[in-house]
Amino acid sequence: MARLTNIYTRTGDNGSTGLVGNKRVSKDSPRIWAYGTVDELNSAIGVARSTNKNRPLDRILATIQNDLFNLGAELATLSQDLKPGMPRIEPRHLTALENVMDDLNRRLGPLQEFILPSGSPTGAGLHLARTVCRRAERFCVRLAQKETIGENVVPYLNRLGDALFVLARWANHQRGVKETFWKK
Repeated sequence: MARLTNIYTRTGDNGSTGLVGNKRVSKDSPRIWAYGTVDELNSAIGVARSTNKNRPLDRILATIQNDLFNLGAELATLSQDLKPGMPRIEPRHLTALENVMDDLNRRLGPLQEFILPSGSPTGAGLHLARTVCRRAERFCVRLAQKETIGENVVPYLNRLGDALFVLARWANHQRGVKETFWKK
C-alpha cells in the first residue's frame, strides 16, 4: 500500500505546515526549526554514508539515521498527541551511542591534541554532520524552553554530536588518513 500518493498538497503555500495530530503551525516555529534541522542532520549523514566503504560503520550510521527519523517524528508531535507505541528516543538509544564511542575510542587511543575537521570524504562528511547535530541540539534546547519535548531528545543529540566526532575519527583511521592537528 502506498504511503504517499501525492507529494505536493498545496496546504503549506500559506507558510504553515501540519504536525502529527493535524495541528497547523508556522513553518518558522521553533518546533519546525528543531525537526527540520534533525532532517538536515539525517541528510548530512546520508551524504557521508554515500562515500563510505566500511560495512560496520555503515550499519552504525544506518541505525543512527533510523533513530533520527524517529526523533524527527517525535518532535513533529505535540506531547498531547503522542500515542502509545509511537517510536520515541529512549535511554537505550543513548547507551547504544555510548557503547559505540567506548568501543571505537579503545581502538583509536587517546586524542593528544585538538584536530581540525578534515580527512577522508566520509570522515569530513561526518565532521560536517557533527556540526549540524550541534545546531539541531541548540534548536531543541530552545524549543524545550517554550514547549514540552521528549526528555531524551536533547541528551540524545548531545551524545550523537560526540559520537559523530568519534565516528569521523574512526572513518579517517580506517582509510589510513592522518588527522590534521590544530596549530596553536
